[in-house]
Amino acid sequence: MSPPDSRRFLPPDAVARISRLEIQARTVVEGFLSGLHRSPYFGQSIEFAQHREYAPGDDTRRVDWKVWSRTDRYFIKQYEEETNLTTTILVDASESMQFSSGTLSKFDYACQIAAALSYLLLRQHDAVGVTTFDDSVRNVVPPSSRGSQLHAILAALEGGTPNRKTDLESLLKRVANERSQRGVVVMISDLFADRSGLFKGLKLLRQRGHDVLVFHVLDDEELDFTYSGTTKFEGLESAGELVCDPRSLREGYLKAMDAFLTEIRRRCAQTVVDYQTVRTSEHLDAVLRHFLNNRVGMHGGARQ
Repeated sequence: MSPPDSRRFLPPDAVARISRLEIQARTVVEGFLSGLHRSPYFGQSIEFAQHREYAPGDDTRRVDWKVWSRTDRYFIKQYEEETNLTTTILVDASESMQFSSGTLSKFDYACQIAAALSYLLLRQHDAVGVTTFDDSVRNVVPPSSRGSQLHAILAALEGGTPNRKTDLESLLKRVANERSQRGVVVMISDLFADRSGLFKGLKLLRQRGHDVLVFHVLDDEELDFTYSGTTKFEGLESAGELVCDPRSLREGYLKAMDAFLTEIRRRCAQTVVDYQTVRTSEHLDAVLRHFLNNRVGMHGGARQ
């Protein structure tokens, strides 16, 4: 039997896109970590668990010099929470994520966040997996820390085009049922879905003991609504069409958007879910820095 044609399943243009995404992730992560004075590690417990051999890129401050003096080999101290950390990243691939008023769609930006977080987690030897979804699960890469994991994640992110509606409640219930071990669940979405179902799903994940983080990705025009002149708006996810003068709608639209964001923030705070609004024009390193600063503060004792 002849081997499968790799170009059929992973054509050269897809390989090029994946390579660019990996380079972006690597550049962003290494660039901002070089100036980060606080620990980049997502979770550190004071309870020592084991040693592992030093790998390039590890923090030399965590080398166990007593072991080195006895063995002439470098080993890193690992702590209980660090050895158990597993992160699942959920990326919204529904039709509304296609929207873009600039160079990047919301889906493109969500993929960049997912790629950068995956690179960062794998860099510190933690297990990470990615699931893309719309009204059903599209692609799943189970959590792992193996050497080939980043390529598998990038291939999954590049493997589809946003389509169909969003069903967040079913997705979050499925993740809660499948992830019996406590870990971190990161959801990257525009959250244009049934909000009661969203919060039921988030609450269930928290009840199962997971740390939950939400990156709420929105385009600048969705937040600012600066359109002028007669404009035709085409709704995504079967929302129809509207031709109008957007200036007459701006005040009402912005009030509705503000109410939407306020409800999301308030309900996430009530459920003890970390929430971050992200503009697609925002520099990715700033997004990650905000994320990591929150993580460091959280594991400093602010949350249980």
